[in-house]
Amino acid sequence: MSRMVRLEPAASAAARREIFDSASRGELGWSEAVRRMRLSLGKSQGEFGRLFGLTRRQVQEIETGKANPTIETLARLGKPFGLAVGFIPRNELKQKGRAP
Repeated sequence: MSRMVRLEPAASAAARREIFDSASRGELGWSEAVRRMRLSLGKSQGEFGRLFGLTRRQVQEIETGKANPTIETLARLGKPFGLAVGFIPRNELKQKGRAP
């Protein structure tokens, strides 16, 4: 299995800012957020999982939306990125055309 190439510090910082900005605008679901967080660190799914006490398969299933992670797991993943688990008001999503 090939190892991910670690991003240069400036590219990693830019990727982290984009994650934060997208999440702040309500444009980022948790599965895509986890994938972007992992990629911003230049980690494989296995490496990322080991950092947070998860298996490679758990990371894979979270990233593809097949898993149902606990709030605690999502909070643990988001904390180093300055992200918290929370609710987004439906009115904000309706304005963006994303609410049911």
